[in-house]
Amino acid sequence: MAIYQVTDKGFQPIEVTNFADAGFKEREHLQQLLKQQIDVIAPETLVISEEFGSWEDSRRRIDLLGIDKEANLVVIELKRTEDGGHMDLQAIRYAAMISTMTFDGAVDVFERHLNTLGKEDDARERLLEFLDWEEADEDRFAQEVRIVLAAAEFSKEITSSVLWLNERGLDIRCIRLRPYRDGDKLLLDIQQVIPLPEAEEYQIRIRDKARLERVSRAQSRDLTKYDVTIGGESFSHLPKRRAIYHVIRHLCDSGVDPEEIRAVITWKSNMMRVVEGNLDSVEFEKKLAEQLVSEGNKPETRRYFIGDDELIHGNGKTYAVTKMWGTRTAEAIDLFLEKFAEHRISYRESTV
Repeated sequence: MAIYQVTDKGFQPIEVTNFADAGFKEREHLQQLLKQQIDVIAPETLVISEEFGSWEDSRRRIDLLGIDKEANLVVIELKRTEDGGHMDLQAIRYAAMISTMTFDGAVDVFERHLNTLGKEDDARERLLEFLDWEEADEDRFAQEVRIVLAAAEFSKEITSSVLWLNERGLDIRCIRLRPYRDGDKLLLDIQQVIPLPEAEEYQIRIRDKARLERVSRAQSRDLTKYDVTIGGESFSHLPKRRAIYHVIRHLCDSGVDPEEIRAVITWKSNMMRVVEGNLDSVEFEKKLAEQLVSEGNKPETRRYFIGDDELIHGNGKTYAVTKMWGTRTAEAIDLFLEKFAEHRISYRESTV
């Protein structure tokens, strides 16, 4: 559809142009403007990186990487061409690559972005403020990766692919950026073409239903905090995963064989992941991801304590404690206290 100027003589069409003829470059102009006003194509989104490419093939870079209010990562790909090129395939590849990003990883990425912009904001605090979180919650972070494609036009191949993928649960939006020339002015018509506004209302209802289900699940989670005392040293108001980690870590540091600890919890075979060798966090995460995939699981390494200061070494192996204990945390701690009573470990529910 054309854009017209209304005069007393009728409708005067405004000339359609293209970015190339207008001297409007993709990265130098379009990307720089959009990163400052990303809401025009991705409402309620915070840009945390530009030209993001933290993987081996540095030629592949996400134009803009954002996060939305639901803590979903948002891959934003821009093209000033008339057909969109292969941006849909690129964006899906990028979405897969960043799907395992943790909250701490996002903080690091955002911090580098702020430094590039010459801003001294605290990346962690700004991200928490944007999400309206009091503290980081890995269980809620990056549960989905959304994609926003913005181009002057989209080929039938792209629109067909996007419609098919959206029907199967992905969240991909196509935003058309059509430039017009009005004398010496460059106008830009920004329209969401997929999903159409009429169809989007239905999708929002479905998405809201899923969100309510997530909230219901979150409310049913055991959010009890614990005060733990180990050998005279006290740790207060610990989340359950951190409380049981402290207990296991103390036992290992005190000379208890990690294999003996693993044997205590008979109902949780994956309570400690083990990899041969004395590995650092980078090596361990790679090996753990391979191990999980070989078992037919997703490479969700963030479900384990795998920082350099969190890994446990013994028997010529490297161990990582799981973060996922469900509602049986207290039961597991009780079993450790019974088995290793000489280590003077006690705990109680926090009252604050």
